[in-house]
Amino acid sequence: MTTRIGAAAWIVGVAQFVVVQLAVESGWRTPYSWAANNISDLGNVSCRIWDDSRPRYVCSPLHDAMNASFAVHGVLLLAGMLLAGACWGRGGISASSRILLALGAVGWVLVGLVPADVDENLHVVGGLLVMALGNLGLLLAGFSSRGALFGRLRSVTLSIAVVALLAAWMFFGQYDPGIGLGGMERFAAWALDAWSLVMALAILRARRPDNAGEVASLRNDHARRDG
Repeated sequence: MTTRIGAAAWIVGVAQFVVVQLAVESGWRTPYSWAANNISDLGNVSCRIWDDSRPRYVCSPLHDAMNASFAVHGVLLLAGMLLAGACWGRGGISASSRILLALGAVGWVLVGLVPADVDENLHVVGGLLVMALGNLGLLLAGFSSRGALFGRLRSVTLSIAVVALLAAWMFFGQYDPGIGLGGMERFAAWALDAWSLVMALAILRARRPDNAGEVASLRNDHARRDG
């Protein structure tokens, strides 16, 4: 039940994050582009030309809602990681993966608490936690024990992690393959969301232990001992 609650936390966290983003960008009086604009532009508190490397006009009237969503998103991702810990299995790699993924979740909270145009340096730290350490944690999750639920989904995890790390490298290096740097950021930043949704569904679909079979086995053991 604890693991299923963790899965529900992931689903709720990602769902509210997507819905709020769509609502906030619809409140822009100037066009908002997933290719040209960063996700963080939705949380900027002032209206002005922003970002020396890619100058663009940013004005997000519903920035408070977006920043709250960033923080809630991180909290629910972290809650899911704590509650669904058994799905990683045991071992140093699994523990390291959970620590890095937890730091990625904390990064989302930091992004929400410190908008880019309030303290850019701290905001960038939050972004690095999400897209660098968080995605590295995803990569390690791909090497979880085969006996654990997440270990049995290794190919899915590794595929998402490789794409995410490559996208993060290209985003921070300012390499645009044709989908815009905003598009690259989304591949890097939303990887954990995509993975957590897949894993949440896997958790909810997993069969519970056959308690009746366990009870019958115990009864047979007792009968043999009594005989």
